[in-house]
Amino acid sequence: MARKSVSRSRKRDLNNPDEFISFWTKLFDFVTAHKVQVSCAFGAFLIMLIIGAASLYYLKKSENKAFSLLQEGVAKYQTLLKTEGPDKALKGAEKDFERIINNYSQRQGGILARLYYADMCYAAKDYGKAITLYNQLLAEFNDEPFLKNLVLSGLGYCYEAKKDYKTASGYFEMVATAQDYPLKDEALFNLGEMYAAVGNKDKSISAFKKILSDYPESIYTEIVKEKISENS
Repeated sequence: MARKSVSRSRKRDLNNPDEFISFWTKLFDFVTAHKVQVSCAFGAFLIMLIIGAASLYYLKKSENKAFSLLQEGVAKYQTLLKTEGPDKALKGAEKDFERIINNYSQRQGGILARLYYADMCYAAKDYGKAITLYNQLLAEFNDEPFLKNLVLSGLGYCYEAKKDYKTASGYFEMVATAQDYPLKDEALFNLGEMYAAVGNKDKSISAFKKILSDYPESIYTEIVKEKISENS
């Protein structure tokens, strides 16, 4: 049977046990001589651990509660939307969403509630309120490119609905030039529409052609082909 080798560092530990014994002897003497101070320090350390654990527990519990309320709010809104339409659905569920937003503003559930609420306002044609909510979310999603681009698109749609096509085109252009955004073909289509609305025919056709060249499988392909043909 082969003998196991022993590392040089382990040999040093075996040959010099006095250092280890000496350290713990000194530590024991110190604790004995200063037991009150050590007890207080250890007690403070335990209190910090308890506070930290309680904070984590509360945050997790708070986050779970926010998402639970969000799910309930969405279910309520969707039910009302099917039977009453977007206006009455908004009125019926808005207090639920405002409660989540106010009580859980720093939780992910609260932030997502604001995003969903903004979409609800847009669907109910309350564009002013939707714009306010979307603008509040821009800072929240600064490190979340996908969600930030969704918000920018939401702002673009709001200003389009308000017939402020110039402002709308600015938001759609930001989305269309964003990196790694999976819905850029949609942004390009909206951008082409906004350019057409303000009478910029060349930029409109350019945006449509970019869909054909960069996103040939886009659902907008056949539509933009027709638009390009009509304006050629």
